[in-house]
This record gives sequence, C-alpha cells and structure tokens, in this order.
Amino acid sequence: MRACVTYFFARMSVILFTLLVLSAPSFAAVDFVLPDVDGKQYKLSDYRGKWVVVNYWATWCGPCLEEIPSLDEFHAKHKDQDAVVLGVNAEDIGIEKLRTFIDEHFMKYPVLRGDSGPESPLGPIYGLPTTYLISPTGEIVTMHLGALTGAALEKIIEGETVGQKQTSVSEIPRWKFWKRHEG
Repeated sequence: MRACVTYFFARMSVILFTLLVLSAPSFAAVDFVLPDVDGKQYKLSDYRGKWVVVNYWATWCGPCLEEIPSLDEFHAKHKDQDAVVLGVNAEDIGIEKLRTFIDEHFMKYPVLRGDSGPESPLGPIYGLPTTYLISPTGEIVTMHLGALTGAALEKIIEGETVGQKQTSVSEIPRWKFWKRHEG
C-alpha cells in the first residue's frame, strides 16, 4: 500500500510540474512582423544585435504625445549604432490620418500598424503608452507603462551593458510585472 501511495504522489508531482512549466508565461521576445503606413514589413528579429524599443501608442494619448520628441531623439542618436525605436500604433485609425499625424509630429522612427486590443505579440497592453525594451539577444528586458524618455532608456541600457542588471521581466512575479524607470 505504501508503495502505491508513493508511486501516486510521484506521478502527481511529475504531472503538476509539467502543467506548471507548460502554463508558465514566457517573457522571451517573440518575433513579429508588422507593416508601416507604406506597407513595408518590419520584423523584430531583423534587429538582433541591437536594443529595440517597442513603443505602443495612440494619437489621442497625451503621454504618448509627450514622449514622441524624446523617442525620436533617442532613435536618431542610436539607430546607426546600438538601438532602434519601433513605434506601434495601437488604435483603429485610417492610414492617411496616421500618415498626416506622423508628418505633423516629425516622427522619424518607424511607425508600425498594430492592433487596438489589450494584447500584443510581446505581452499585455494595460494602458498607453506601453514600452517593451528588447535586448540585442531578443529577450524582453523590461516593460514600462507611461511616458518614457530617451535619457531613461539610456540609463536602463547602460545598466544592462555594464553589468548593473535590471530585474529581468521573467524574474518579476506576475502581480509585480510593472517596472517604472524615471528619466
């Protein structure tokens, strides 16, 4: 009888462990392909070797408008070296209206067309702006809800590259997923 109970608990442990592993959220960056307003396809994995700032935003979002100049400056400063910004428009808007908005706000980084739902290929979008920072190896380093400056991004990247590792998203319990960085 004791052998049966031991066998039962051993089997249950294996089953529970398997279920936990399979149901655990993965925070590694998944690849995505999104079009810009001209139909050009952008693939996240094409930027391996560089930091990628994936910024979800909308034209009606006040904090999004505040961060555009800083993100544009960051992109211009880093695009030929170590980092790029990919803006993902997360609203239902016509292409011409979006094109006009991009021109009026002098946005020089790629603006891609995404979905307006609460999920993205990288994870949840609980509010706008939401920014995911992807490492040169393709892993999600952190996620930020709210406006973010280029200076804050540089601090995060500097901390990662000189060994002052930020807490990885995978190390944060789901209920503490939000991590704020002040610029």
